[in-house]
Amino acid sequence: MVVWERPEPPERPVPAPLSRELIVRAAIRLADADGLEAVSLRKVAAALDAGPMRLYGYIEGKDELLDLMVDAVYAEIRPTGGGWREVLRSVAELTRRAAHRHEWFADLLGGRPQLGPNALARGEAVVAAMDGVDVDRVMPVVDAVNSYVIGAVRREIAERRAERTSGMDKRQWQRAYGPYLERTFATGRFPALATVIRDAVHLDADETFEAGLGYLLDGIEAGLRS
Repeated sequence: MVVWERPEPPERPVPAPLSRELIVRAAIRLADADGLEAVSLRKVAAALDAGPMRLYGYIEGKDELLDLMVDAVYAEIRPTGGGWREVLRSVAELTRRAAHRHEWFADLLGGRPQLGPNALARGEAVVAAMDGVDVDRVMPVVDAVNSYVIGAVRREIAERRAERTSGMDKRQWQRAYGPYLERTFATGRFPALATVIRDAVHLDADETFEAGLGYLLDGIEAGLRS
């Protein structure tokens, strides 16, 4: 029986109350503060002032805990909109915001589908918005948007982590490597790249995400018309 269907153990007099919800909340606080490497059943139990063995009455191990944490974040993603395009844009933007609040969430996106109740509710809202689209096209469209979002947020989170590790923000990093690029471009070996870097408008992260999402949705719309 999967964790979402398994009943919790009966309540009994104990020094500290415990439930799956309390366990998941504590684990998310640890992950938000220090990343997934900070999450272990021992550390979660300590945060709850409980013995580690008590947690096994509620979850079978760390893999189940991660599944529950991911599904708790999916509760923050409730897409809205009046048509498939609005809903897909909404879910993309909300997923990105959730990943910015919980950087570890980006590390767990992708792979096998999430089957928790909140993830399924999010999936139901998205697929329901595709009503009228040929059933064979629904999942490829949804997967295309999901793949775009996962790639975008992982790149953004990687940039955040690089800033923390290096101590340089994006502008400082660009200034540090600017002279090298100028010398390299002066060789004439990379003319197309040099033109784009020197002459194109440089968008910030929000603008880059929205532009790419718009191109993707335009392409999906054109494909659905064919």
